[in-house]
Amino acid sequence: MATKYGDISQRTAAYAEKKMLEHAEPILVLEKFATAKPLPRNTADNVKFRRPIPYAVSTSQLVEGVTPVPKQLQYEDVAVTLGQYGDVVEITDKVFDLSEDPVLNDAAMLAGEQAAETKELIMWGALKAGTNVSYSGTGTPTARTAVNDTITLNLVRNTIRSLKGQRAKHITTMISASPKFATEAVSPAFICFAHTDAEQDIRDLDGFTPVERYANFSPASDWECGKVEGVRFILSPVLEPFAGAGSGTTNGMVNSSSAVDVYPFVVVSKNSYGTVPLKGANSMSPRVINPDRIDKSDILGQRGFVGWKMYFAALILNEAWVQRVECGVTALV
Repeated sequence: MATKYGDISQRTAAYAEKKMLEHAEPILVLEKFATAKPLPRNTADNVKFRRPIPYAVSTSQLVEGVTPVPKQLQYEDVAVTLGQYGDVVEITDKVFDLSEDPVLNDAAMLAGEQAAETKELIMWGALKAGTNVSYSGTGTPTARTAVNDTITLNLVRNTIRSLKGQRAKHITTMISASPKFATEAVSPAFICFAHTDAEQDIRDLDGFTPVERYANFSPASDWECGKVEGVRFILSPVLEPFAGAGSGTTNGMVNSSSAVDVYPFVVVSKNSYGTVPLKGANSMSPRVINPDRIDKSDILGQRGFVGWKMYFAALILNEAWVQRVECGVTALV
């Protein structure tokens, strides 16, 4: 009997889903620090993140016996429309019957990794499109095309100053790695996401503390390499640069087509961006049809399929609380 998972039992589907999530979890770095709003079942595809609008400062003295004019509590909605994503791989009966490889396990593993990277790339696209940006390069560059230098301590400090000036708060929680939707505490800091190519330049920053020397707290992610002052750096090979988008004066930077590859360093703060999490029964589901299932489209039962689908959206909730620093990365020789 077919189920919502396809041609497998709910128990087998749960096993396949568990395998997918196990292999997805280590890849997910951006999602862990987002403001998460799980998609309820049987609802519309539009999700609203809602936040209260702060009160203006009141500097006027009260008049004796006179009650101030009451204010109304106001909220601001930030809406996003969910997209549906997924993919399918075909497994023939010959592979299923004769292969010495654990086909279902491998298909579930690769599907989980693919789903995670899909989600990360879409979220990365949203984050690196933010409007709050500065550049590293000769002089005081004001455009991506002038980038030809690495991340510097001064850029890190200017980013911290900018975020604090906008009343951005340190991140203190992250989405936990458990299958259930939950959060766990992390030591307060701003989080910077960047590509793994940038690790050596980050380690060369004055005051850099590697994760192995953390005294009072643990890394927030397996991909965390260390911290500088109030910023913790989490790196992933999924967080791609703008290839060949920088200066034609390469200045010893990694480059494509004789122009510097521009690496976004995206620094985020609490409640600065939002997402629908890759967790729970309604956010990602496996679909499996065994190769021996016979119907009029496959009378000999020669084809089977393993697939996944999920609903997802990502967006910046407050542009002033996300700072992107665009830099080059030293070409190692």
